[in-house]
Amino acid sequence: MLSSPTSETLTFECETGNYHTFCPISCVAWLYQKIEDSFFLVVGTKTCGYFLQNALGVMIFAEPRYAMAELEEGDISAQLNDYQELKRLCLQIKKDRNPSVIVWIGTCTTEIIKMDLEGMAPRLEAEIQIPIVVARANGLDYAFTQGEDTVLAAMAHRCPVHYAAENEQGEHGQALEGLLSALPTTEHTHSTLLNTQAPLVLFGSLPSTVASQLSLELKRQSIQVSGWLPAQRYTELPSVGEGVYVCGINPFLSRTATTLMRRRKCKLIGAPFPIGPDGTRAWVEKICSVFGIEPQGLEEREAQVWASLKDYLDIVRGKSVFFMGDNLLEVSLARFLIRCGMLVYEIGIPYMDKRYQAAELALLQKTCQDMNVPLPRIVEKPDNYSQVQRMRELQPDLAITGMAHANPLEARGISTKWSVEFTFAQIHGFTNARDILELVTRPLRRNNSLESLGWAGLVKNKTDQSYT
Repeated sequence: MLSSPTSETLTFECETGNYHTFCPISCVAWLYQKIEDSFFLVVGTKTCGYFLQNALGVMIFAEPRYAMAELEEGDISAQLNDYQELKRLCLQIKKDRNPSVIVWIGTCTTEIIKMDLEGMAPRLEAEIQIPIVVARANGLDYAFTQGEDTVLAAMAHRCPVHYAAENEQGEHGQALEGLLSALPTTEHTHSTLLNTQAPLVLFGSLPSTVASQLSLELKRQSIQVSGWLPAQRYTELPSVGEGVYVCGINPFLSRTATTLMRRRKCKLIGAPFPIGPDGTRAWVEKICSVFGIEPQGLEEREAQVWASLKDYLDIVRGKSVFFMGDNLLEVSLARFLIRCGMLVYEIGIPYMDKRYQAAELALLQKTCQDMNVPLPRIVEKPDNYSQVQRMRELQPDLAITGMAHANPLEARGISTKWSVEFTFAQIHGFTNARDILELVTRPLRRNNSLESLGWAGLVKNKTDQSYT
């Protein structure tokens, strides 16, 4: 199941071709909170509504900034006029909430009945005078977190155009390098660099506090972040275009990266993702290298974080983990856990864009070599039945899995952690590494508590015969 410790290349496999993940329309849960002047309208069936109500856990009297446009038999059989129905709903939204943007979220049903959301949106937008962004976050084409990817890719088209200075994009790296060599490191130097640096836009939805932390990490290296996609308000979307550098903070944003490069002519910085102290350091170092800046103090900063994690590292060191695949964060999390001293048997992942994740994969490979552990097997679109059989043989200490498989695995004596928890937790940057290990160690600490009570043997004896 694992490559040998001396293996130099990662092994990639693809199994079923199916997505066994949480529904991608769940991106509404964090995006409506991030974009404060937005309103999300999910166009789907009652099933989608039930899912959102249960997954988001927001009561209707809280008046959240999202709603369901429920498709009924008349819509599906084309007896009703889609345009008029959506116009009625959007006018009601405008009257009640007056958002700066309405985001239509397409679902599986809109795909199946071929509803032309992209065709209706521009006409309705002109009529009601509110921008309408269409994102097809359906579970047929996309995995869990790729819902955010489709929304951000659609919003990338709405970003203002950046008009670069004549030579800004061609010579800025050499100019900055010259400044660094000619001037001492002072506050004046920092301000000069901030004024001459080419624009940098970071893309990916993060809580405002975490986004500020990452911006501050770059500012410490004299790199100014020009903007974030998405911004806290739709009216504050960053300017993009030729001469603008963009960098992602999550591994599931490949469609957004492609849109920014091909459609908006930005330059993508291919960096590992800032998850864990090792990933955050590599992320900052890569951005510094693009701007010709020598990073300062990152090694000491990373060492301090690792020292603060000692209590958690003592728990996970030597333990094994198996990723079933759900949220596309698997490679980054696996790399971090390997650095923590864990053994990763398999990385299941719903979708893998090897070009966008190239730097992360390279860091994973280097981490395995540094820790002298076998390279994990990477399985795209894994077959869940086969994975359960492999887990039965390997008996990992922990399985990070979707909610559908957690209880069956627990019944078979394998400790689990829901992958969806990593999606909603604050896991980016130096300071949030502790939160990742808090989630990972919770089932392991529970097992230790059971052993101290003498219950672990009872649980194991009960589950030894549970595989059929």
